[in-house]
Amino acid sequence: MSRIAETFARLRSEGRIALMPYLTIGFPERESVLELVPALEAAGASLFELGVPFSDPLADGTTIQRATQRALENGVTMADCLATVAELRARKVRAPLLLMGYYNPLLRYGLERACADLAAAGGDGWIIPDLPLEEAADLRQLAAAHQLDLIMFVAPTTPPARVAQIVAQASGFLYIVSLTGVTGARQALASNLADLIASVRRQTDLPLVVGFGISQPAHVADVARFADGAIVGSALIDRLERLPPAERVTGAAAYVRELLSAVA
Repeated sequence: MSRIAETFARLRSEGRIALMPYLTIGFPERESVLELVPALEAAGASLFELGVPFSDPLADGTTIQRATQRALENGVTMADCLATVAELRARKVRAPLLLMGYYNPLLRYGLERACADLAAAGGDGWIIPDLPLEEAADLRQLAAAHQLDLIMFVAPTTPPARVAQIVAQASGFLYIVSLTGVTGARQALASNLADLIASVRRQTDLPLVVGFGISQPAHVADVARFADGAIVGSALIDRLERLPPAERVTGAAAYVRELLSAVA
């Protein structure tokens, strides 16, 4: 059983939702993630989505665009991201670690090399928002050969027939995009989110993890009623931007505890 599957099986047995923070590798400072991830894991985070900086993050709103640009200015490369995963394992982080990025940097690095290096570093999979199902076979097969999961997306606009195609190829968990649009904190979740989750649940037993827009404890509590996990990204990046450097780690950990307080 993979580390991702073990995590969701344990959380289900405990009746708890997974909280999956998103952090851009290289933001706010080049080594920040090495301090943030262990602290957020200790605060209750169950998995981590670690962003690979890219100059054209088309699925992301302005907050993550700024974080990505800062990371690029800090000189972070794909090789640095893989080294970050390895260093987090050396620092005894046990939670699943997934690299989220766009397809072009993987192609440039080399798909086989990227999968081999991520597996060797102790990573658990890829989240690639600009890789459609029709073009995913090469990466999916290479990931599987290295015991990595390639996370698939389902959006509110995905027709049921296409959901069936996606779940037939998916592994690890399904990333449920909660709304049409780019990433970014919202005041309220989409009114039809429960119906979307229910329709996908009828087609798969994979864990369903909701992302885009989650920013408040009430959002996590709402998601916990019908899904297995919640991803918080832009709201966490916003918090890190506002915190003084000396308070970033403790402040981010406090935010994770705050988000989970509604489902404790």
